[in-house]
Order: sequence, then structure tokens, then C-alpha cells
Amino acid sequence: MKILAVECSATPASVAILEDDKLIASAYTNVKLTHSQTLMPMIEGALSSSKTDINEIDGFAISSGPGSFTGIRIGISAVKGLAAVKKTPCVAVSTLFAMAQNYSDTDCIICAVMDARCNQLYNAIFDIENGEITRLCKDRALMCDELLEEIKNISQSTDKCVIIVGDGTDIFYNAVRDIKNVKKAHPIRQYQNAVGVGYASLDSFKKGETLSPNDLLPFYLRLPQAERELKAKQGE
Repeated sequence: MKILAVECSATPASVAILEDDKLIASAYTNVKLTHSQTLMPMIEGALSSSKTDINEIDGFAISSGPGSFTGIRIGISAVKGLAAVKKTPCVAVSTLFAMAQNYSDTDCIICAVMDARCNQLYNAIFDIENGEITRLCKDRALMCDELLEEIKNISQSTDKCVIIVGDGTDIFYNAVRDIKNVKKAHPIRQYQNAVGVGYASLDSFKKGETLSPNDLLPFYLRLPQAERELKAKQGE
């Protein structure tokens, strides 16, 4: 089975192609260009470098959120368009769960964080043991101070290293750097990556837990800024 995975929930954008559980191509960029400029050329490049025709793709995987409203919409739209031609099955993956895949070979606690602005973070926490990733909480948006207290408690209750992963790492790590067993992800593993999205989707594809292209939707933990501002003006 060949899977094409896409990740563009924040500033980095990436594409990966997996054949069964083997990575056969990937592309990554972390520059300040819009994903509408970078995504399709990366998909075309990954297909070309792996000598894969788009018609050979058996499934599409996409990080559906949380993350940038614009980035997620661009990624979802691209996958919908590619998958619609043959009604290829799709899997929507949590951006935070996909980031935990970066450390799937390490027994540790993963604290995945994304910058949600206004001193908030998108976050989920995972326990990794012998390659198995166990979710310890649902995806959520919370204040940095709230997460700080949770990390203090986790650090006191386990000897495992707590690793801060994601594009919110640089923001949050300064608050937790002095806590026992807490460390910052290595730069190679710090950011969201389509490789993680691809591997995070494998179990769903094996179980047949897929979506049609029409049913593929973004997952938001809060309303877009424009809607929040409108509701504030309306006094809601």
C-alpha cells in the first residue's frame, strides 16, 4: 500500500510517501512562503523522485489540526482535490499525535506544543513505551501556566524524560527548562513532519478506518480569529 502524507499545520510544510511501513520519499520546507506556493511542487517532487504515479497512491493522510487555520485549509483542500479523482480513502491525523511519532523509538513522555497565540498552546501529552504511543490527554488549547503545572506533576511522578516537541517548543521550554527530566526536542525532531503523519495513519488504514475525500474536514480547537472578533463585537 502506498500512502501520500501531507503536513502544513504551521510554518513548516512537508510531504512524504510511504510504501507499507517503509518511507520511500519526503520533502520538507520551513521558510516564510505560503503553503499554496510550496505544497504542490513538493508533492510533485516526491512523486517524481520515488517514480510514483499519483494513480498508484492507495491512500492520503493529512494532519487535520490543531494548527494554523489557513495552513490546515490549504492542506485539506489539496488532499481533497487529489483524492477526489479516484475517491481514494483518506485518514485525518491529529497534528499533535503525528509529532509524537518523532520519538516513537524512545521510551519517554512527549509534550507536544503548538503556538496558539495569546499565551496559549495547543497541546497533548503522550507516553511512549517500547514503540507504543499512549495518549494521556485529548488535544486541547490551554494557558502556558496551566501546562507548566501539569509538567511539574508529571516530572515528579515518573523517571522518564519529558520531551517538549513542536513549533511551540521555544516558547514553552523557557518556562520548564529547570524542571527535572524535562528537555527540548533535538532540532531534527522538533517540528511537525509529514513522515510522522504517514506513520500515524498506518493503523487507521490497516483497520479500514478511513474517510472519503468529501468527508475530510479540518479539526479546530477554537474559532478562527475573524469569527472570534465578530462574536466579541456582538457581545457573545
